[in-house]
Amino acid sequence: MTASPPRLTDRAALTRNRRRVREEALFLHDIAIEDLQDRLTMVNRAFTAPAIVTGFPEKWQKLLGPEARIVPDTEVLDLEPGAHDLVVHAMALHWADDPVGQLIQCARALRPDGLFLGIFPGGQTLTELRAALAQAESEVTGGLSPRVAPMAEIRDLGALLQRAGLALPVADGQVLEVSYASAFALMRELRTMGEGNALQGRLRHPTRRAVMARAAEVYAEAYGAGERVRATFELITLTGWAPDDSQPKPLRPGSATQRLADALNVRETPLKD
Repeated sequence: MTASPPRLTDRAALTRNRRRVREEALFLHDIAIEDLQDRLTMVNRAFTAPAIVTGFPEKWQKLLGPEARIVPDTEVLDLEPGAHDLVVHAMALHWADDPVGQLIQCARALRPDGLFLGIFPGGQTLTELRAALAQAESEVTGGLSPRVAPMAEIRDLGALLQRAGLALPVADGQVLEVSYASAFALMRELRTMGEGNALQGRLRHPTRRAVMARAAEVYAEAYGAGERVRATFELITLTGWAPDDSQPKPLRPGSATQRLADALNVRETPLKD
């Protein structure tokens, strides 16, 4: 019997947080939508059966229009096997208890040679806030509690696509720096983004004022830029295709018909034994 993945996210808390979203705070989603639109224009194909997995349906419907099926980012996705030629996982994978399971479900929903696109915050996101909160809490209380969701590093994600059974996997990212009036202004905006603390292991009582005050001080001292502070966000994009015989495949080792030295027009120097 396969063990269930550990619970990272309190789904009830995440749902509550998303109900507080304000449209003007969703600038990361706007950037993500523009990024995926650009990528889709470079694919010489018309998608006729797309699906979008997201916790922000109103925002993401605009990516592909009313013909796209919107699917909530629940643990078991409401996707039928082989039903779609395009599946987009939009700004939700960082809250998944089982990210590989989410990718596998998306891959199974694709028709042969169907396209998967995923976009979500990556490991460099909120590095400054993580550091400031950790230092402040350890100084004031002598301990640490979960405050910012762990996020994947880009170097690990190509392998996850392969584990999900997707071909031609690519993972790339963009890093954005945003300035805020203070650490408190950043934390307020995170709440209006729907990205407040929804970790299962979070403290279930209000954080002491001394911790938050010290965190704001540390943040300003370490990451201040004039009268403002900086915050880093990283958006990672995953691309993969459902396997199909029409796709290019690597040659078998030893099957080359021409030496590399001849192709490069250089002299080949044998290595010594």
